[in-house]
This record gives sequence, structure tokens and C-alpha cells, in this order.
Amino acid sequence: MGRQRRAAPLRAEPLRAGLVGFGAMGRNHARVLGALPGVELVGVVDPSGGAGPCGVPVLRKLERLLDLGIDYAVVACPTAGHEEVGLRLAEAGLPALIEKPLAPDSRAAGRLVAAFEGLTAGVGQVERYNPALQQLRTRLAAGELGEVYQVSTRRQGPFPQRIADVGVVQDLATHDIDLTGWITGQAYASVAARTVRKSGRPHEDMVAVVGTLADGTMVSHLVNWLSPQKERQVAVTGERGCLVADTLTGDLTLHANGAVATEWELVRAFRGVSEGDVVRYAFPKREPLLSEHEQFREAVAGRPATIVPLAEGLRTVTVAESVLAAAGRPVPLEVAG
Repeated sequence: MGRQRRAAPLRAEPLRAGLVGFGAMGRNHARVLGALPGVELVGVVDPSGGAGPCGVPVLRKLERLLDLGIDYAVVACPTAGHEEVGLRLAEAGLPALIEKPLAPDSRAAGRLVAAFEGLTAGVGQVERYNPALQQLRTRLAAGELGEVYQVSTRRQGPFPQRIADVGVVQDLATHDIDLTGWITGQAYASVAARTVRKSGRPHEDMVAVVGTLADGTMVSHLVNWLSPQKERQVAVTGERGCLVADTLTGDLTLHANGAVATEWELVRAFRGVSEGDVVRYAFPKREPLLSEHEQFREAVAGRPATIVPLAEGLRTVTVAESVLAAAGRPVPLEVAG
């Protein structure tokens, strides 16, 4: 996450926030904004109109929200609308927290990066605020695993009815692409992928990705909307063991390499690793979405904060595009008869 360079002047009264999009994710944002100290949610934009949380009006047009005199906006409408809404907010000089993915393609994402130059703006990569991943990143940076060999993620579960305009690569794999680069501090160097469509929708509902990072670390991502079992796991394997984060529960577990000498000659001759201690770490667990909003509030108010810059959102969209492009170029093998 990056330090915000410039923000609005300090102010004593609550910041007036607006929300664009009132679907499943928008309602989560509204819940947090409605109870966030130092912030007043004054309006929501959604084609449905009607009443919002705690009597907050739901407006049909973005211009009506701007007329309310907001200090910043959260963009949680479908991905296809991020560019149009973001550009209008940037034109009005308003800070914005834009849900991930930043845009449906890298060109649109690049235009948003340019438009918000000099303004406070961030991408809603909420996994960066997951306490298990923050602990994991800190321990990797401290060298607790030594050299990192592999980052493997599994993000599987039933189809979310809230999604209609993108497939699993843009909706879910962008979480894993972003967090992998963030926890390791490395950019993607190459990717290969396969996708399948099994549910009758126009977009892919399963993807398997294999790639490498700039330092040679191998990565793999398995993502789908086809499993009745919901799974969110990040495993990092290194020369001293494996750290496994469960982002559903916020748990982080170390599976250390064995350090006990053996007198069994056959086993001792094997120069691989062996099972060692298993440690589940204890640490405070706060809701990631709340932490994300607290940090963005601080950035807008001109106080020190850590948010995800739009430029990093652009990089994630670019990698996601590469995954989809790679999935379209499978190499068939001749099966010997």
C-alpha cells in the first residue's frame, strides 16, 4: 500500500461522504460509512431510487449527489461504470475510493490514474486490510521464511448473484493478483492460465493460473464460482517452512520445517524438508472493510494514512488482462495412439 501524497486540508466537522452503487457490496460500504466516526453518509446513487440506510436518500443521478456538497465518494457500482463515474468525480475535484477492479480494462484504468493525479484516490483492495495477510506480509519482510519459493492461493465458492458484468478473473482473481504482489513486494513476470465456462453465463467461472514473479518466485491461483465449499487460502512456502493464511477466519499458521535430527539412515539420506512445529499466531482481528474505510478517511482528512494507489490498481488490471489472454492460447498435445 502506498502513502498518499496530497490530501484535503484538515477539518474539524465530519466529512460528507457519498456512495455510488447500492448492490451487495454497496450495502456493506453503506453499513460501515453509516457508523464511521468522523464521517457522515449523506447520499447514495443507484438506479433503484428510494430510501437508503438510516433514511439516507437514494438518488438516481450522480449529479444530484454532487449537488449535496460531498467531500469524497466511494464507487461500488458495477465495474463497467467505474470509468464514467470516476472521471466525473475527478473532474469535480473529489477524492474517491473505487472498488476493485479499478476498471474493466487497462486503458480505462490508465485514464482514471491520469484523471486523479494530485487528488486523493484509492482502490478497494480490501484483502490488504485482512489481519492475517498483514501479519503474513510483516513476517515475510522480516525474513522468517528465508527465501520464498512459492505463493499459492485458493479462492473458491458458490456463484455470487451480485456479479453480472465480469467473470472470476476480474472479480475474484484480482484479489489474489494484488495480494501476491503486495505481500512479496514483487511484480508479475509471466503468467499462463486456463479458464472454463460451466454455468451458462457469458464470462468464465473458473480459472487456474501459474506464473512467476520478478525474483523467480512461482505463483499459482485457483479461483472459481463452482464449488459449494467456500475457501479463501494463501500459502507461502519458503526455505524455513510454510505460512498459511485463512482470510475467512483471519487465522495465520506456521508449518515449520523439522529441526530434530534423526538417526534413521534411510530418512537422513533424503535431503528435503521434514515436518516440524505447527504454530497458529494470535493477534487482534478487525474487520478489513472497516480498516480500509478508516484509512481512506484519514487520507481525505489530510492525516497520515495507508491506501492502495490507483497506479497499483492499474497494474492488477493489466495482469488480469494477461491472464485472460493467456487462457485463450492453450497448446494442444498429440496423444500417442
